[in-house]
Amino acid sequence: MVLAASRFIPHPPNFTSLLALSFYIPALLGVRYLPALIASFILTDLVIGLHGVTLFTWGSVIFIGLGSRFFLKNIYTRVSGSLLGACLFFIVTNFGVWSLGSYGYKLEGLMMSYTLAIPFFTYTIISTFVFSAIFEGVYKLTSKNLKLKFLTNSK
Repeated sequence: MVLAASRFIPHPPNFTSLLALSFYIPALLGVRYLPALIASFILTDLVIGLHGVTLFTWGSVIFIGLGSRFFLKNIYTRVSGSLLGACLFFIVTNFGVWSLGSYGYKLEGLMMSYTLAIPFFTYTIISTFVFSAIFEGVYKLTSKNLKLKFLTNSK
């Protein structure tokens, strides 16, 4: 629901909760929620419009979600993992742009694909960090409340 809403609310290019959610949903709830995450992407892409890089986008989300389990140790590893996920998204999707021939099939075209995407990547990194901080805060509050309920119920 949050994923879908964040895609429809007006925002600067690439400033959404998408990549942080792609990391945190499987990390905190389990990879069994990865299909629901992808389904959310598919449904919103059907409304927004499919494009040539769609499969690269979905593929990178799957990789981010599957890799999230390696970054569960603490807040620092989780935030680092989500930021690495944003980097993976940048690498995969811009390779997808290049593979469609948008900049030609030479090394210069590949470099141009990544170079021209840097301003969007800046928004991606900032938004991933901001939303990771929000998710960490919610996680801390909810886990603290769950611990309090458990302790008061066990007496």
